[in-house]
Amino acid sequence: MKKGILLIGLLLSIFSANAAVKVDRVEPTDWYVGMKDPTLQLMVYGKDIRDADVKIDYPGVRIDSLVRLDSPNYLLVYLNVGDAKAGTMKMNIGGKTIKYQLKDRLMKGEDRKGFSNADVLYMLMPDRFANGNTKNDAFKNMRDTQVNRLEPSLRHGGDLEGIRQHLDYFNDLGVTALWFTPVLENDMKADAGKYSCYHGYATTDYYRVDPRFGTNDDYKKLVEECHQKGLKVVMDMIFNHCGSYHPWNLDMPSNDWFNMPHYGLQTSYKLTPIMDPYASEIDKKETVDGWFVSTMPDLNQKNPHVMKYLIQNSEWWIETVGIDGIRMDTYPYADRSAMASWMKTLDNEYPNFNTVGETWVTEPAYPASWQKDSKLSKENSYLKTVMDFAFFDRMNSAKKEETDEWWNGLNRIYNVLCYDFVYQNPKSVMAFIENHDTDRFLENGKDTTALKQALALLLTMNRTPQLYYGTEVLMNGTKEKTDGDVRKDFPGGFPGDAHNCFTKEGRSEMENAMFDWESKLLHWRQNNEVITKGKQVQFLPYKGIYVIARQYKGKNVMTILNGKHSDTEVDLTRYAEIIGDHSSAKNVITNEVVALGKNLNLKSRETLIIEF
Repeated sequence: MKKGILLIGLLLSIFSANAAVKVDRVEPTDWYVGMKDPTLQLMVYGKDIRDADVKIDYPGVRIDSLVRLDSPNYLLVYLNVGDAKAGTMKMNIGGKTIKYQLKDRLMKGEDRKGFSNADVLYMLMPDRFANGNTKNDAFKNMRDTQVNRLEPSLRHGGDLEGIRQHLDYFNDLGVTALWFTPVLENDMKADAGKYSCYHGYATTDYYRVDPRFGTNDDYKKLVEECHQKGLKVVMDMIFNHCGSYHPWNLDMPSNDWFNMPHYGLQTSYKLTPIMDPYASEIDKKETVDGWFVSTMPDLNQKNPHVMKYLIQNSEWWIETVGIDGIRMDTYPYADRSAMASWMKTLDNEYPNFNTVGETWVTEPAYPASWQKDSKLSKENSYLKTVMDFAFFDRMNSAKKEETDEWWNGLNRIYNVLCYDFVYQNPKSVMAFIENHDTDRFLENGKDTTALKQALALLLTMNRTPQLYYGTEVLMNGTKEKTDGDVRKDFPGGFPGDAHNCFTKEGRSEMENAMFDWESKLLHWRQNNEVITKGKQVQFLPYKGIYVIARQYKGKNVMTILNGKHSDTEVDLTRYAEIIGDHSSAKNVITNEVVALGKNLNLKSRETLIIEF
């Protein structure tokens, strides 16, 4: 009897494995031939799909392996497509025929050019910038159906079409690249009906644009139109975590797909243990393996199947949409070795592409240790660009201080730039004065004196600069109440807005003054090799005056800042090594002639950028 039961069970198992099954989806949704890495991982979703047989008869394609995970509802199919040509590949999965498209690439990987220090990135949040299509504001079949502009942490209705309708605004301003916060689906509930995932950092589908922003085709068309107008597009990605309503969290593919599969450990948010030579194991574990928040399960990048999925996803968006760069969120929170393998793969496939990693520590040595080829780390990260939180931190302290002879005010900038020797490539460090996670530089005021000094440094020093949307029209706010107060709607981007900052006529006199000043500086910076290729020289702040100079092929630029709240006379003989025998220069903003005699008069906290 026992043998009979076993035989029946075996027959049922064989029948189950070969009976036609329902395939819910396959990821990636399609793929490209001619990639340097011939391996393609297909993640197949479907009830009881795990034990299904797989057969493929397509020229140049072979099955390398089938990985049957802990959950019965996933199957990983590893293919070698190195010799395949574009076409429709038919796969038989458990008796079900699936048509899968292999495509030709639009261009070779090395022909894709990423952003560089010649660009100025303009960061914006799609939900808060402009609503170009009110029909996609909400969907009844999604978990969050609220749209309420009166609530700072709910969705406001901005979308990709709203961005597309204002591309000329970016050209008028003078930026050259756009960084959108994540555009992928975030099908999450609104916490307590008050806090939604409008920000995009809780992904629930890695291959689908959130329908409240638009479609995949909308995204592709937007990128194409950006390119036509000379604008690059940087895509915000998150490998550290996903949203709690991602299918993986509702039905875990394997027991090690996540770190701490059932939320019990939150990250400490302290990144220093990762590089600390004395760090305890518990400190490192809390940083890397803890969940960012309870609604964002922490992906286990040490699982090679997880990492292969994520690497392919980034390549798919590059190939499918044509993005010009990636900004990787919470970079050090993910496994360092796994992330290095991702960067090495991208560097091999797209040697001229660029990725910037969020490395939120305010001491230069830390982000420097994460930059590609850094001598400060035994393990190469292959990450070309890191974020300059040190400059952000010092500039936001300096703006409130008088510049003395030692530490305060603009001394803080000097005392951080003097450590640029720790960076393997200082020009590939992304500097900024604010972003979506910080107070706005203007805080709750509109005094542009310090803002102009910060922007003058940001746009003339040896860095890749990033701006935050709306500062050019005096958008302000702090995080005292909620993050939503530093992520307000761009005036004029939404139906019914009485105030429209997209046009000169709609802006106030103060807003136009700031916009025009910043626009003049940005257009001057475009294709300016003195700024992008020039040698940098900085002078110790002297009697409250801080000077940074750039030199290239006989051309010179000097950024001169008065760090005191009083008028002052600058002794120009101190800067003779830059000025040489030049008797005059041009004011970059006003085009006025500036005499380079012995002395130069500056008003309280004045900003002066000259070229000669």
